[in-house]
Amino acid sequence: VMVRNPASTTKVMTLLLGLEYGDLEQTVTVPASAGQVPGDSSRMPVAVGEVLPYEDLLYGLMIRSGNDAANAIATLMAGSVDAFVERMNQKAQQLGLSGTHYDNPHGYHSQSHYTTAEDMATLTRYALQNEQFREVFETHTHQVAATNMRAARTLQCSYKIFDSASEFYYADAVGGKTGFTSAAGYCFVCTAQRGGVTLIAVVFHSGSRTTDRWLDAARMFEYGFALRGV
Repeated sequence: VMVRNPASTTKVMTLLLGLEYGDLEQTVTVPASAGQVPGDSSRMPVAVGEVLPYEDLLYGLMIRSGNDAANAIATLMAGSVDAFVERMNQKAQQLGLSGTHYDNPHGYHSQSHYTTAEDMATLTRYALQNEQFREVFETHTHQVAATNMRAARTLQCSYKIFDSASEFYYADAVGGKTGFTSAAGYCFVCTAQRGGVTLIAVVFHSGSRTTDRWLDAARMFEYGFALRGV
């Protein structure tokens, strides 16, 4: 089985655990770990000491792929990033993800941070049973109210597969998370629904263009729906 660096598709696990341990309604203060991410990280962004509803961090994690939000969620839920990563690996073992090991909550490249397409699909299938997970995973626009440090803003997902004005739009696609590092290539985990059937597509190391993953996912969905006769 081919193990792959999952890049930011890692955040599927981070979101799942962030919901299992956290209360969306609580107000939180962004911890120091949010500032301790590699310089070229994608960010929500949030500032250390910023006070906001916990759910905003979850939307910032998924819509903006915030590594700062990932570290904040980890520390808030488990006391430290390392303790949260232990929970990620425990959860992977519980779910039988034998080709998966996590080193961090955001997916920044590391030799000992890897998964497989099958494990990713198994994880996503499990996570979709959680109603709150589905809600965050399938939301493409989220309003963040003004905080003690920042004006109100809108988090907007820019995935072309969800954009009805794009040539890469796929009408049945409902939720997803991308990832990219030079080592991982273009990654995407996505769900689609048609005729009462839900499919999950996992794309790792897609082609050399950022748009190839939209085409790969759409082809997989068309094949899957045809097999199911919908």
